[in-house]
Amino acid sequence: MKLAFPAGLGVSRLDRYLFLEMALPFLFGVVAFSSLVMAIGSLFELVRLMVENGLALQTAMRIFVLRLPGFIVLTFPMSMLLATLLAYSRLSADSEIVALKACGVGVYRMIIPAAVLSLGVTALTFFFNESLVPSASYEASVTLAKALNTDLPSFQKYNIFYQEFEDRKDASGKVSTQLARILYASNYDNGVMTNMKVLDFTQERLTQIVTARQGIWLPRENKWLFKDGVSYVIDSEGNYRNVLKFAQQQINLSRRPIELVERSKKRPEEMTITELRQFMQLAGEAGQDTTKLAVQYYLKYALPWTCLAFALIGSTLGMRPQRTTGALGLGVSVLIIFAYYVLSFLAQAWGQLGYLSPIFAAWLPNLITLSIGGVLLWRAAR
Repeated sequence: MKLAFPAGLGVSRLDRYLFLEMALPFLFGVVAFSSLVMAIGSLFELVRLMVENGLALQTAMRIFVLRLPGFIVLTFPMSMLLATLLAYSRLSADSEIVALKACGVGVYRMIIPAAVLSLGVTALTFFFNESLVPSASYEASVTLAKALNTDLPSFQKYNIFYQEFEDRKDASGKVSTQLARILYASNYDNGVMTNMKVLDFTQERLTQIVTARQGIWLPRENKWLFKDGVSYVIDSEGNYRNVLKFAQQQINLSRRPIELVERSKKRPEEMTITELRQFMQLAGEAGQDTTKLAVQYYLKYALPWTCLAFALIGSTLGMRPQRTTGALGLGVSVLIIFAYYVLSFLAQAWGQLGYLSPIFAAWLPNLITLSIGGVLLWRAAR
């Protein structure tokens, strides 16, 4: 018996039955795991801040709500594991798995609903991580900083260092990337850089040094306005050829140093994939080590697919012919989740230290989990 779906997309009674079996455990897992994660990750901290720092109850509640999407999305893979483990364990305990096999329904066919549901949850995880979590998490950080009178809302950053490179042709016509300028500022605060120094290498050697008390970006002119500065022109022998003091002077430099500083306000989890990729590009062009950022970037792609890996393990473990109670299923889920996140933590650390490539470090836990699930599925289908 089929529902009224287009040809080839029919949903059978078996599929609907299995979806319903997994739905309630999944919702229970989201609520249970979210409560646990929020209590450990946010509630205790906010209560401490209310007691020790006088954080207002209304502000604490706002921060708690803003952090909620980030905590919920973390529980989707956990809930997927619990849902599949409990659903298929219940079918196995009531001999329904045996009955389905006797009717000619293979193990691989029984796994399809779990795989489809996990893919839907994977897509939902991507949606949360790209549309809700970054903005809400950043707003929570800003709200907390304002309440505690820290420097995040106005945002200050010290010792800004930026290297600018450009492509040049040598005498033989070969193009190579070479250092063009170095910019340093001792402080950045609300769009103004102070104690700026610019070293110009556009002539393949140091030809000019510009210092200024302040540097302000002029968006209409697409230039910098330097105030109270000195320009030193250097000849080919390294001597000062000309020294010029100025009260104000417009300098034709890239805006990227200020973009790099402004983007660094946010932590990787407070950025979308596009924002993080752009920030990595800016940081790389500035000569900074982007290994840690690269690991976080690839994790944004890898973590949602944990739902599929957990669904495969949960469903195949659940099919084993032994009775698994709700409490035992929850306990097994916690053990698997703990093992996965320990492995994930180690892989991230190895990636950040350079022992693994960033992309491999991000995907390694999923590859191992999927491999284990594949072996369990093959054994169950024998």
